[in-house]
Amino acid sequence: MSTKAVNSAYDVSKQKLASDMRAVVADAEELLKATADQAGEKAASLRERAKANLAVAKVRLEEAEHAVLERTKVAAKATDEYVHDNPWQAVGVAAGVGLLLGMLIGRSR
Repeated sequence: MSTKAVNSAYDVSKQKLASDMRAVVADAEELLKATADQAGEKAASLRERAKANLAVAKVRLEEAEHAVLERTKVAAKATDEYVHDNPWQAVGVAAGVGLLLGMLIGRSR
C-alpha cells in the first residue's frame, strides 16, 4: 500500500473519530443539562468532573480537526503540483477513472 493511500486512510479514520467525538460531546452536554436539577453533592461532583472532561475533549477535538485540515491542505498542494508537473499523466489517470466509472454505471443498469 502506498504512503498516500495510508495517509488517506488515516485522514478518513481521523475524520470519523472527530465526528464520533462531536456526537459524544453533544450527548454528554445534553445529559448534563438534563441532570442539572438533580440534587446532592455526588451528582454535583460528577457534573463538574464531566464538564471538565468535556472541555478537554473539545480542545482535543479542535486540535484533531486542525491537524486533518492541515494534512488535507498539504495533500491538495502536492496533488496540484503533481498535476502541473505531469499534465498528460493526470489526464490519462482521469480518463481511466472515468472509463472505469462509466463501465460500473453501465453494468448496474
